[in-house]
Amino acid sequence: MARTLRSDKLLFWSTLFLVGGSLIMIYSASAVQMTTAGFGASYRLLRQAVWAVLGVPVLLVLMRVDYRQWRRPAVIWTLLAITFAALVATFFAPTRSNTQRWLTFGGFSVQPSELAKLTAVIFAAALLERRMHRLHDVHYALVPILVVTLGLAGLIVLEPDFGTATMIVIVVGSVVYAAGLSHRHLAIGLAILIPTAIAIIFAAGYRSNRLMAFVDPSRDQTGANFQMTQSLIAVGSGGMLGKGLMEGVQKIYYVPESHNDFIFAVIGEELGLVGCTIVLVCFVVIAWRGYRTAVLAPDRFGSLLALGLTGMVGWQALVNMSVILGMLPTKGIPLPFVSDGGSSLVANLVAMGVLLNISQQASGGPLRATTGGPAHA
Repeated sequence: MARTLRSDKLLFWSTLFLVGGSLIMIYSASAVQMTTAGFGASYRLLRQAVWAVLGVPVLLVLMRVDYRQWRRPAVIWTLLAITFAALVATFFAPTRSNTQRWLTFGGFSVQPSELAKLTAVIFAAALLERRMHRLHDVHYALVPILVVTLGLAGLIVLEPDFGTATMIVIVVGSVVYAAGLSHRHLAIGLAILIPTAIAIIFAAGYRSNRLMAFVDPSRDQTGANFQMTQSLIAVGSGGMLGKGLMEGVQKIYYVPESHNDFIFAVIGEELGLVGCTIVLVCFVVIAWRGYRTAVLAPDRFGSLLALGLTGMVGWQALVNMSVILGMLPTKGIPLPFVSDGGSSLVANLVAMGVLLNISQQASGGPLRATTGGPAHA
């Protein structure tokens, strides 16, 4: 008989630890710049705290909402309509840093691409559950997912935000593969997507410059390689225990976006290898418990949804930390729960709330043992 589990405490507390730690690190990373700009040292801390105060209760509520509600057609089509409308609306919003990624309401900005991640995962999981019996019928099962995913990704690329668009494609692709996508179809998909991604990269000079800078780290260290160079200096100078909280210097006009995409570099400089390892362990725990939830989920929808939500956080964390350590080309991908940004924080807390609800209802054994769940799970 299936047993009902309480919410996964390791998953819950790892998430809250990252959220709490982010407030400390955002303050440390931004205090000097905000003071110089005349906003006050606590400006970014207070803004992020507001989002945390909004997001954590949402997580607590969604822990108690049956995740099966998310597969209702009315919910899915409403999410799709809102997401596509919001993404289109960004093109009529004011430009910030040569991009159009945000909608502003009453002094607060939201980034619709964060909602797009959730929407894409929910849509893919729900449609795959309904059409699993004909998964290898490309037009019936895969084309709708392809159209929605590439439609969302295409609008996000035009903002431009190639990194987030790539994350959506990777996460949805991993869900479809876990559902049992044949290796032939996978190979065909990669044969189309990889050249398309390369074309998009070389269509924009700054993207191709970043790629070339990654290939040759000694090239243009004051230009295309500036972020990576300063990031590596910050992490390397932290040593084992770091220089101490608030004592880092690279964040002061050396590491760009030190409170946001490059906050892991600040952690490395101020908290050292120990601090970086603690953050890494938290994400490993989230990935482990999320995958466990996917395996033990009571139905196919729960399994695929848990896998997608876990991948949404896990893949992004892996890419962000890899960029900071010079293992991937520089890309503006925030570190989930830790980087400054309300939209990202709330979207990831929503994902964890749904994931925790699935964990409450997880069965005592692997899904595939009783219902023939995800072939690659």
